[in-house]
Amino acid sequence: MNPLHDLNAALAYIEAHLLDREVDVRAAARIAGCSEYHFRRMFAALAGIPLSAYIRRRRLTLAAQDLAAGARVTDVALKYGYESPDAFARAFHAEHGFPPSEVRQPGRTLRAFSRMAFQLIIRGGTDMHYRIVEKEAFRIVGIMRRVKLQYEGVNPEIAAMWKELGLQGIQELKALSNVEPLGILQACLNFEEGRQEGSTLDQWIGVATDRPCPPGFQVLEVPALTWAVFEAVGPFPEALQNTWARIYAEWLPSSGYEVAPGPEILWNEGDDTTSPRFRSEIWLPVKR
Repeated sequence: MNPLHDLNAALAYIEAHLLDREVDVRAAARIAGCSEYHFRRMFAALAGIPLSAYIRRRRLTLAAQDLAAGARVTDVALKYGYESPDAFARAFHAEHGFPPSEVRQPGRTLRAFSRMAFQLIIRGGTDMHYRIVEKEAFRIVGIMRRVKLQYEGVNPEIAAMWKELGLQGIQELKALSNVEPLGILQACLNFEEGRQEGSTLDQWIGVATDRPCPPGFQVLEVPALTWAVFEAVGPFPEALQNTWARIYAEWLPSSGYEVAPGPEILWNEGDDTTSPRFRSEIWLPVKR
């Protein structure tokens, strides 16, 4: 098994099928030796861009080359799987900053999104601290909102959830907490396909418990699962983001596990995010 070779073989498959109306991501995942769900997550973590966005931008790069060579807009739109020239024009303008009809005008500069390839870069070794936890079914009690996915900075919709919960709500939830991980936690699930910036997901703020849900809160039933629990210690949010990247770049390809359906849970030890030793745990549902 060579995870790096398999990933690049999957990328080569995608590149060879960019002209298909729908790229068969499941087939690419089989080449990479994992499920489609895990392949999409791993690609986004390693590449820093969702797979769907990568495919779209590669197609629009090739489309620009065709237009610059003299192809008609209508023909190019059809070639790259767009339902109409108008839909293609909107996507092209969003990528390149001007309509496709103006590609050959003087002074127009096209944006080229190059084909990716994964490489192994060996840096100074650092340990990853994790444990495998088998947990019986439990429930998360708290509040849930459908929010937009935001990769950088403070998400204002999640900040609004904390404000809505308030100090009283937080204290009520803490009194219910009796299942590991103890204390207030955040959980995410039901992501939109591709996990693109601005897509939506279910965001929970609550506690793990086996107690009944009091009025005013919602319940997420979590089935019995195997969890890989990773420790992140260091400046927030850099240490946490680095741990997420290493989970997908280093641990998953060599662990014999892949991500399983279920909530992804974040637990923070304290409230002082300015601490240089801020400690968090990432609870990731996994399966062999």
